[in-house]
Amino acid sequence: MSIFFVAEVGINHNGDMGICKELIDLAADAGCDAVKFQKRDINVVYTQEFLDSPRESPWGKTQRAQKEGLEFNQQQYEEIDSYCNTKGIEWFASAWDINSVNFLRQFDCKFNKIASAMIISHDLLRMIAEEGKHTFISTGMSNYDDIEKAVDIFKDADCPFELMHTVSTYPMRDEDANLRLIQTLRDRYQCNVGYSGHEVGLAISYAAAALGITSLERHITLDRAMYGSDQSASVEPNGLRQLVGAVRKIEKALGDGQKRILEEEISIADKLRAHIRFESHGNF
Repeated sequence: MSIFFVAEVGINHNGDMGICKELIDLAADAGCDAVKFQKRDINVVYTQEFLDSPRESPWGKTQRAQKEGLEFNQQQYEEIDSYCNTKGIEWFASAWDINSVNFLRQFDCKFNKIASAMIISHDLLRMIAEEGKHTFISTGMSNYDDIEKAVDIFKDADCPFELMHTVSTYPMRDEDANLRLIQTLRDRYQCNVGYSGHEVGLAISYAAAALGITSLERHITLDRAMYGSDQSASVEPNGLRQLVGAVRKIEKALGDGQKRILEEEISIADKLRAHIRFESHGNF
């Protein structure tokens, strides 16, 4: 089974549909399987006190202005849906609240995503699991008990899912990657496990691919210097193309683990072992 490659647009579009379409173009051209967004009802996810607090941004001087500036509306999501269809790439989003789940249902996306922050929101998880769509569950900021409760919800609903090993720091330090947890999660919960990375660079994602992950998610950006909290942990265009190409090579290189002699090796073996056979014949 090929690794399912998710290019996380997230909020790196900065509320600009032009940037959003460029990122969709990038993901499709690089060979990604899907692009992912984030959907929030900011009046549910954030407190009034927080929204009223000061924050300088391109959209104003409060947290509310910044959060509203990053949220796409109905018309913009319709445009995303149409544009992804023309580009031949799937799209879906992580819903951060029940209102956002209901909003996303109108688009009938093939996949769902549980953000690490929401893995403990059991009502939200049950609502998503009811849809029966394959769901990617990120496990950052979570302990085994948190993960097990989420797994039980999806198993009880008979909803297909896979966990995604995640470390929720932006950017993540290399020494915090703990990639051996991929196998631990696979063994402990008897399910497929992917990797959602927030590191700088590509090496850790290559290593995750070699550990048998079933999905790989990385944030993408046009330029890491752009405004936004996720930009520094994102992959730029050349890096994304390199990453997807290398991961596909790694998949091929892993093989099936069965020892065999390739046909191309036979003539080489005859040549390189000729002296051994000569010595063996000479002993008769």
